[in-house]
Amino acid sequence: MVLGKSFYTKLMILRYRFLGIEQYVIDPEREYEKLANNLNGTILKIGPNSNTYINILDIRQESIEDEKGYLATKIARLIGFFNLIFGELNEEEKALLEEKLIKCYEQKQITFDDKSLYKTDDNKINIKPIFKESKDMPLLEDLYNILGEDKKTKKMQIKLIPFVKGSLNFFNNYTNIELNNKLIIADVYDLGEENLKYGMYLFIDLFWDKIKNNRNIKKAIYLDEVWRLIGVTSNKDVASFIYKIFKTIRKYGGSSIAITQDISDLFSLDEGTYGKSILNNSSNKIFFALEEENILILSKYTNLSEKEKIEIKSLKRGECLMFANDEHILTKIDVDDFEKEIIN
Repeated sequence: MVLGKSFYTKLMILRYRFLGIEQYVIDPEREYEKLANNLNGTILKIGPNSNTYINILDIRQESIEDEKGYLATKIARLIGFFNLIFGELNEEEKALLEEKLIKCYEQKQITFDDKSLYKTDDNKINIKPIFKESKDMPLLEDLYNILGEDKKTKKMQIKLIPFVKGSLNFFNNYTNIELNNKLIIADVYDLGEENLKYGMYLFIDLFWDKIKNNRNIKKAIYLDEVWRLIGVTSNKDVASFIYKIFKTIRKYGGSSIAITQDISDLFSLDEGTYGKSILNNSSNKIFFALEEENILILSKYTNLSEKEKIEIKSLKRGECLMFANDEHILTKIDVDDFEKEIIN
């Protein structure tokens, strides 16, 4: 049995499933489909041949955070998402984009007044207002049209063409899914290498709102290949959002798991600021056998001893070096035969 990061993650998902913990998995490499089927989980696929749609412009009732209002919270997240599409935006461009987003929501009678997110049935008396649905929200096409009205945002409009009229137009639809399973796998494999980050962010935005819904329910989110959102291919706004999840998820009764094959990728944005922050906010860190280059990088950002540098290089199958808060423990992971059967 080869026990590395993929197998260990599946083992964790399996054991958490037995414990009844809600789990949300970002799966860019289609590694968890078989396990999800064996555990009666739900697989959500997004791509050219999928019937799954999620509207990135949705404002959800669970999305409110602390003192911020709904629209302000959503715009902050959207700036990160559109940074992925438009490239690194300067402060002037961010301000322009925010102006257009505000106008986009205004067209749907949604403003910074949180009451604008609720609607009532005019034909019924004394009915409690209900939160607006996806069909009441703007679509990317609405933003696309607004961007085209101003020559200063014309370039942004052009970059949205694939998402509205081209190969990625499945992003331009109302949300048609419900998260009613305790194990949800977000399969973004069909998006292709260049577009994976859009799908990953889309699902994380959705899952984060779900996670905040009930603080009394235990839940976990797995971010496989997390470097795509905190590494050099991402941007500071997106990386800050991911870091925020790791920093605050415990107060919502949750845990977050970052998974990567190559440690160096975690520290490739902004001199490793976000990778280091996530490491510092993770109570448990598990490392399987690493090569010399990754050991040097790890020792730069952790208090890895000389003895541990030697140990982590020569770990055998099923062995790992576990950092549990301040304790460093050389660990062997045992797997029962029935667990192997379910996973394999």
